[in-house]
Amino acid sequence: MPVRLTVILPTFDRAASLSAAIAALLNQTADPGTYELIVVDNNSTDGTRSLLESLAVDTRVRVLRESRQGLSFARNTGLAAGRGDLVAFTDDDVEVGSDWVSTVVHALDADAAVDGIGGRVLPAWRMSPPGWLTREHWAPLALQDHGPESLLFDATRPIGLVGANVAFRRAVFDRIGGFAEHVQRVKDGAGSTEDHEFLTRLYASGGRMRYLPGMLVVASVQPERCARAYHRRWHQGHGRFHAQMREPAMERSRAAVLGVPVHLIRAALVDIMRLAGCAFRREREAAFLTELRLRFFRGFATARVRDMLTSAAATPGRRHWRPAWLARGER
Repeated sequence: MPVRLTVILPTFDRAASLSAAIAALLNQTADPGTYELIVVDNNSTDGTRSLLESLAVDTRVRVLRESRQGLSFARNTGLAAGRGDLVAFTDDDVEVGSDWVSTVVHALDADAAVDGIGGRVLPAWRMSPPGWLTREHWAPLALQDHGPESLLFDATRPIGLVGANVAFRRAVFDRIGGFAEHVQRVKDGAGSTEDHEFLTRLYASGGRMRYLPGMLVVASVQPERCARAYHRRWHQGHGRFHAQMREPAMERSRAAVLGVPVHLIRAALVDIMRLAGCAFRREREAAFLTELRLRFFRGFATARVRDMLTSAAATPGRRHWRPAWLARGER
């Protein structure tokens, strides 16, 4: 029986959760001959290698090693080695449902009009989450639930689907390429946008994705990700990665200041005033949401200013900008 589905599972230093993730992927209702599991070890230094060596007896499992550090590097390595005409991705801290493989294959076979599918990523809390950690704060945890109904996403409705639970036709990668390396997560870096960047390219090419609520995985939420400090770091990193993407929707202003689109500056000024109002009224949770938007802006603006300075320094003979009052004083 030919392999229909290639499942790609990148991993880095999560041997404790990787074992359960692999067990769930091998304990499927689908015929074992219909899918393969490619685990890409991205320079793990814990017990990952020993764990993977013990899985060599299962013919469905192939272990690859990618020495270049980064999630996109690992995913693209798995893509190059895969044999299936369908490709699915999940993470090393995620457990898929027992019907996950059969759901993916059946859904893509039944709906030729879409390029890929994604589903729910629900939390498995290691500790009781704090009261403030509502669904408004799920993005930094890579959790996802778009509701109980099937939905279609495209350029007119460019909703993201997280890489912990997503699948595509292999032809998609032949058409638009693999995952971008300049916006990838490296080790425990926060706020990366490789999933968003890939779907942005897909939607721009006319591609369509379907959200399936029955395509379910459960993600383990580490206690450190339930702290406000992590969410602050994630949003600032997210802003930095968005600055590197140069997504048309983010660049829609005709004018920019130091590389920062004016509409983002205006939004930040409004948020500064809103933050002051929340502090005056002691609305702590509203203040935190506003602060996170400002953290995003800070990351974005810092990256853009740094890019401008780097570009100016690298351009031989380029006259560096000076304020008018300083230029007059040098005459």
